[in-house]
Amino acid sequence: MTKLKSSPIRRKLMAIMLLVSAVVMMVTCACFFAYEFVTFRQRMVQTLSTLGEIVGANSTAALAFENHDDAREVLTALRAERHIVAAALYDKNGAPFATYPDTLDAAAFPKAPATDGYKFENSYLIGYEPVIQGGQRRGTLYLKSDMEAITERFRSYGEIALAVIVGSSLLGFFLARKLQNQISEPILRLAETAKAISDRRDFSVRATKVSADELGSLTEAFNQMLDRIQTQLARLDLLSHTTRAIGERQDLPSICQVVVRSLEDHLPIDFGCVCLYDASRQALKVISVGFKSQELAEKLAMQNQDIINIDENGLSRCVRGHLVYEPDILEIKSAFPQRLAKGGLRALVVAPLAVESNIFGVLIATRREPNSFDSADCEFLKQLSEHTALAAHQAQLYTALQQAYDDLRQTQLAVMEQERLRALGQMASGIAHDINNAISPIGLYTESLLENEPNLSARARDYLQTIQHAIEDVAQTVARMKEFYRRRETQLTLTPVALNQLMQQVVNLSRARWNDMPQQRGITVRLLQELDPNLPPIMGVESEIREALINLIFNGVDAMPDGGSLTLRTKTADGRVIVEVSDSGIGMNEETRRRCLEPFFTTKGERGTGLGLAMVYGAVQRHNAEIELDSELGKGTTVRLIFPIPAGQAAPATAAEAPRALPARSRILVVDDDPMLIKSLRDTLENDGHAVTTATGGQAGIDAFRAALKNSEPFGIVISDLGMPNVDGRKVAAAIKEASPRTPLILLTGWGQRLVTEGDIPEHVDRVLSKPPKLRELREALTQCLAAAHASKPS
Repeated sequence: MTKLKSSPIRRKLMAIMLLVSAVVMMVTCACFFAYEFVTFRQRMVQTLSTLGEIVGANSTAALAFENHDDAREVLTALRAERHIVAAALYDKNGAPFATYPDTLDAAAFPKAPATDGYKFENSYLIGYEPVIQGGQRRGTLYLKSDMEAITERFRSYGEIALAVIVGSSLLGFFLARKLQNQISEPILRLAETAKAISDRRDFSVRATKVSADELGSLTEAFNQMLDRIQTQLARLDLLSHTTRAIGERQDLPSICQVVVRSLEDHLPIDFGCVCLYDASRQALKVISVGFKSQELAEKLAMQNQDIINIDENGLSRCVRGHLVYEPDILEIKSAFPQRLAKGGLRALVVAPLAVESNIFGVLIATRREPNSFDSADCEFLKQLSEHTALAAHQAQLYTALQQAYDDLRQTQLAVMEQERLRALGQMASGIAHDINNAISPIGLYTESLLENEPNLSARARDYLQTIQHAIEDVAQTVARMKEFYRRRETQLTLTPVALNQLMQQVVNLSRARWNDMPQQRGITVRLLQELDPNLPPIMGVESEIREALINLIFNGVDAMPDGGSLTLRTKTADGRVIVEVSDSGIGMNEETRRRCLEPFFTTKGERGTGLGLAMVYGAVQRHNAEIELDSELGKGTTVRLIFPIPAGQAAPATAAEAPRALPARSRILVVDDDPMLIKSLRDTLENDGHAVTTATGGQAGIDAFRAALKNSEPFGIVISDLGMPNVDGRKVAAAIKEASPRTPLILLTGWGQRLVTEGDIPEHVDRVLSKPPKLRELREALTQCLAAAHASKPS
């Protein structure tokens, strides 16, 4: 069967014809043999029955007279029938009387006769014939015949049938050889045509029709299929060319122009355009008209930017997502088809432009001849509209991606700048602990001197107060440095600030920069003050404003490398307080003036950080104030800070603060890893009358506290640092509370203000103080903690 499948069609047709003929002959012969078999068996039964009647009639006398010899003689007559293989006579009692032939023993015969009649058994015909005489049964005749007769007949019939089949097959072979060409020849020609098309890729080849029968119809259908394939290939080539062309465009108008021009040149069409759909107005706006369609577009009022209203016509169906084909628009009475018909156009196809089921436009193609668009044209226009919509969507995505890239680039620059700030903040926070520890002893000793030394001269007291202000500013600066990379609180705690008094502090704090250092270089900087004596106070953060003014003074001094004058001025105008810092330095050009407030922008080279004016600007913004900057090359710079005057704000009272009572004396354990801070705390607290024990490091503090408990000399209160190696303040607090839950613990840390603001006070801590500690705040914390501990003791 496999070999036949791969054989030529001529051989297949020949094999089919011969096989059919042979099968027909074989079926015919089989039917004949079956008929002969059935009829021959019936004839055998009939013949043997007749023979039995004759032999039985001749045996009546022998049975009547019980003459065995006569009976055997009668049976011997069966010798003439060569197919009789056995015979026997039985008397009326069923006993054997005579047998044939004599060569068989008694076991070869039935012991008694069976039921009268004939039957086929084991390739033999066996019969029992009654022997009747005068109406009385004298006995029974037994006959047994073989089937050789039917075998011989079927053998001769088989030889005849074989001869007939062979002869018929030979005759059928010669006839089939002549007739199969009528079927195979057209099929072979179709196969040759298909092979030629496949080999040469030439779809212009056509098969020749040789008959008007089904094969002729097959040839016509094959040629029509080639026509459609050739058309489809042309459409696919046009679609591919157009798709590549629009893929190179990145804007919607040029994409649409390529599409319409391709349709005009290759489909072709007589008029084409692309319109955008405005769902809110239910209208179309023409955005692209073909080059060859310009004349008609002007006549039809369908030029670029013209509006086409959508009514209940093909356009309304198209903007719902359906491709619309109108074979003859003369038969349609709607406004838009009639508008086209006035230009001599008859056939119309409108294809939707959709992205993810959202219609954003339509493609319009028309011809002058009615019924001139076939199904292939409509399918092509549908596919083209899908590709056009996809290209338009990609163009939109490209534009959006470009914008997103630009935004991302700006964001990246901002993030990089923020990372620089964050790195700076992390670096600053790493040294903040050491700075706080370093200035804490200065602050404690300064406060102690101002409070406990009444014999200080006015000048010494003034110097100590300046040192105290400087320490507070340093502490605030360190706090801002530590928080530099964190988001600031939007709300500041504002207090009344006297700017004239603050200005004098700024002059004293910055004296080394504007006076001493320039003099060492042989340069003179004259500092002038023009302060309004009636200047009202403002609401602000004194340390931030002070730091901003110091930065402005430093910038002014840097802008006068050869010396000059620096003027500090305060005044009121239009209900606002104005602070000006003016220098007679080199000034700034327009580019520098425009960028000077940007972080990290500097004109000082490696000497500058680019953060001074940026921090000033940040402080101004946090105070809801304004900053103005006037500068000109060679004529100096004036920076103006403008603060609002709070409504109904009275000047702050100048009365001295009432002295606070000292806390009750107690045994205090001070735990820190900085020896200078430990010493200053111990000296300060001992001056207040406390018994102070110090421990360097967290584990030493825990051990000292446990030893005191063991010796029945417990500490009344513990003051511990937060950031210490190995065992920090949190572990110290946990260990203290575990050993003595009622012992209060004060945490002294540079992160104190942030911990309190964010509600992140560690567990087991009763009070948090910021470094550098102020003596007044330290005493207040001791008083409150000791009072709370005393109140919690059981009475």
